[in-house]
Amino acid sequence: MEEFVGQRHILGEGKLLRRVILADRLTSAIFFGPPGSGKTTLAYLISKKTEASFKVVNAVASNAQELRKILEQAKYARHYENRKTILFIDEIHRFNKAQQDILMPEVEDGTAILIGATTHNPFFSVNGPLLSRSLIFELKPLTEEEIASILSRALGDSERGLGSYRAEISAEALSHLAKSACGDARRALNALEVGCLSTSPDENGKIVFDLRVAEDSVQKKLVYYDHDEDYHYDTASAFIKSMRGSDPDAAIYWLAKMLYAGEDVRFITRRLMILASEDVGNADPQALTVATSAAQACEFVGLPEARIILAQAVVYLALAPKSNASYMALEKARGDLENDSVQEVPAHLRDANYRGAKKIGHGEGYEYVHNLPGQFSDQSYLGVSKIYYEPGTAGFEKELAERLKKWRSLKNGKNA
Repeated sequence: MEEFVGQRHILGEGKLLRRVILADRLTSAIFFGPPGSGKTTLAYLISKKTEASFKVVNAVASNAQELRKILEQAKYARHYENRKTILFIDEIHRFNKAQQDILMPEVEDGTAILIGATTHNPFFSVNGPLLSRSLIFELKPLTEEEIASILSRALGDSERGLGSYRAEISAEALSHLAKSACGDARRALNALEVGCLSTSPDENGKIVFDLRVAEDSVQKKLVYYDHDEDYHYDTASAFIKSMRGSDPDAAIYWLAKMLYAGEDVRFITRRLMILASEDVGNADPQALTVATSAAQACEFVGLPEARIILAQAVVYLALAPKSNASYMALEKARGDLENDSVQEVPAHLRDANYRGAKKIGHGEGYEYVHNLPGQFSDQSYLGVSKIYYEPGTAGFEKELAERLKKWRSLKNGKNA
């Protein structure tokens, strides 16, 4: 346990996971987090601390038949050997619902203690009944300092590491490997091993692991980013919130991350068009035009040049005045439709363009505004007095607020 690096929020002194591992009192658990954060290592730590039978399954290569066989063995061990079984399933999200359901009876009655590891959010990828019977632990990407510590330890360990290669790594090379790993210890260790195995020793029999060797070992820096789950949506959320919060620097960074990881440009432009209407709105009506034009331009141009168009649009939207008044007006009206009685269309607003419409009063009393001074009528267009749109004071919406104030006062004067 003392050699485990990172995850102090769940493994620090006095933390729950540390206590139950050391006391060998772990019930079923799900470890989820990015690659190389220590999920499998934690499972093997538990295997060393427990007196239980420890079974390992990889969901990618396993099947229902193997699961049933292991569960039968667990029943035998419990009833005839008085021994519990811990079943570690790596990549548990790869099991479908039916396969996960096979585990339920034995997990529920304690015959098998499940430890699942996944890079996916278990609340979306693991069955609810299994989740309700398991402790959920989220593992975070390792920090650069933690990865540097792991690399240094690997270079100094002749038994389990690369100590026999007598490699001397420079501070710059160590920092480069740690940064390039993006929190993934496995990736950092692989790069370190590649560098040591592919570099010839000098005349003193030592491997000089400098920055050039580190760069060659890493090649392209990996940005961990799934395209349909948490990292995808979390990055998109940060992207949107940065523009909403008028921070062009943060917005450009998240845009760069999405593009670097291969995000679909159409996904990005859809987000821009939504934000232009939802968060900028009438404070700058031009924002929606900019976003729509950017989407069309990206279709014509394509990557890599489309990134320039996206950057321009992102900066414009981030610095535009903000208003969600139109969006909130719609939400208020929808709330009234769901919770109050539905308003009938007033007779004077109904369609009067068919034979017989006037006989039943349709269109009677309607005032055509183009025949009135100022193209304004104080007639009612809803039938009840309601205010949904409350314009803000930023940008162009300030002018809209003045117009609306004038027209509402004229209507209120008539009603008074």
